[in-house]
Amino acid sequence: MSDNLTIEDYPLSEKRPELIAGQRGKKLSDITLDTLVSGEVQMEDLRITSQALHYQAEIARAAGRPTLAENFERGAELVGVPEEVIMQVYELLRPGRAADKSVLIEAAKLLRRDYGAAKLADFMEEAAEVYERRGLFTYRF
Repeated sequence: MSDNLTIEDYPLSEKRPELIAGQRGKKLSDITLDTLVSGEVQMEDLRITSQALHYQAEIARAAGRPTLAENFERGAELVGVPEEVIMQVYELLRPGRAADKSVLIEAAKLLRRDYGAAKLADFMEEAAEVYERRGLFTYRF
């Protein structure tokens, strides 16, 4: 996925716009007021792609920000996860919402198996361990 991006390439929309395309492949330069008005541009053309997030991760890593890079990589995986699943997982991660560790582990399995979201699944499994250690499974409200 690497295009040998550096911090000099940030922001991509200004420095490397040829790399940015929407989910249907429409390039950033193809999105103009005229194409918007004519209806040539659809929502899929405006949504971020996993590739764009991987590019951002590469730049973050080059800038010495590995944690930010990991967040971008997890975000890249989220692009392929349906919104209702994202909202269910989000609700489970709120302290006191999941009944026990197994609920988070099952969510991790779903993300890994059905959506190929290994980094997100790893994050859920890590959260399950932390929540168990800190007693965050008990409904607190």
